[in-house]
Amino acid sequence: MTASAAWTARDAAAVWHPFTQHSTWTGDRPVVVDRAEGPWLIDVDGRRYLDGVSSLWTTTLGHGHPDINAAITAQLAKLDHSTFLGTTHTPGIELSEALIALAPKGNGPELTKVFYAGDGSSAVEAALKIAYQYSTQTGHSRPKFVRLDQAYHGDTLGAVAVGGHDLFHQAYKPLLLDTIGVPSPGDRALGPDRNAIAEAALRSVMGEHGAQVCAIIVEPMIQGAAGMLDYDAQFLRTARELADAHGALLIFDEVATGFARTGRMWAAEHAGVTPDLLTCGKGITGGYLPLSAVLAAEHVYEAFLTRPGDSAPRTFFHGHTYTANPLCCAAALANLRVMGEQDVTGQAARLGERLAKLLEPLGSNDNVLEIRQLGTMIGVEVAPVGDRTGFAVCQAARDRGVWLRPLGNTVVLMPPLTLGDDETDLLVNALAEAIDEVAA
Repeated sequence: MTASAAWTARDAAAVWHPFTQHSTWTGDRPVVVDRAEGPWLIDVDGRRYLDGVSSLWTTTLGHGHPDINAAITAQLAKLDHSTFLGTTHTPGIELSEALIALAPKGNGPELTKVFYAGDGSSAVEAALKIAYQYSTQTGHSRPKFVRLDQAYHGDTLGAVAVGGHDLFHQAYKPLLLDTIGVPSPGDRALGPDRNAIAEAALRSVMGEHGAQVCAIIVEPMIQGAAGMLDYDAQFLRTARELADAHGALLIFDEVATGFARTGRMWAAEHAGVTPDLLTCGKGITGGYLPLSAVLAAEHVYEAFLTRPGDSAPRTFFHGHTYTANPLCCAAALANLRVMGEQDVTGQAARLGERLAKLLEPLGSNDNVLEIRQLGTMIGVEVAPVGDRTGFAVCQAARDRGVWLRPLGNTVVLMPPLTLGDDETDLLVNALAEAIDEVAA
């Protein structure tokens, strides 16, 4: 028995994995990762796999980056953890300053305050609660949220409520907040006028319900878990206009799109607009440690300050035990420092351009329905040839030394932003060969 088989048997006896159907788990030959180097994952049998999805869209600089390793080690020697409730610490302060300096600029408010959470879902959860409490503390009780169809914002109940992907959310509908969905501007089923259709629907919804809407929430420019559905930047400009016109907040969920994934530091920069609240996570620590944040505009923050004559506290009673953990903040600071010093955003833009050129021949492959891309966020939708076609393509790519993960029949490519030319060639070639193998 191989080491992988032995560990998989032990796993099956003890572990419940996320997003996993365990009736097929062991038969799917899971990779048992032992260590990682740069863009490579290495299993317990010594086999190497190119990490083609950045360990679920998190790894910016690759695994084992010496600067991030050193920052965590140095911080560990000083302070492992101290609560952010009633005390503060220097890594949390410095990271807040760095995030504010990097925040997107454009038509909309300046983002001036940082509230920390633990992962993408908890950042979205905090943003939703902030938006609703803001509405009550500015003289209006607005219980509704406007969301996009096919949206995905995480798996806590608030985040699920503003999602629009039935595969993930249908089972929990009786438990959810009151939300109003509008068509996704990225939905190909709407045809070439999908952006105009989505804008018209958003105008109609806000015209009818705007006085009850505390926030509009969107994944800016591309809906990741829906299969990399990219859309026109004009939709974000319209959302900003309508939020302002009806007194609602605008929330951009940049958990997946932030930190240069789209070829810009923030996806919002493609549209030249800023939200009232921006959530970020995943790549914030370079994929090392769990950390997320909500960047807030000053007018939102000020609504939580007690004023003379207030009969009720305006405090935001929300937080987590490990909020702003110093080790996580140190990793994030090192990641952001390297990204700035090495122009990783520029590298990501160039990587996206190179991937587009390499993928271009696949566009004429009869087994490929569509290639959707924004920067390094790529979805290759393959024609179904039986059950779990996307999974079968990823398995065939794995046999060629590339680890990928599908969204249905859409195979996702989202490599580390510093991927070299040889590894980029391997990524695309393995995918192309895998598609042909499965189709045959």
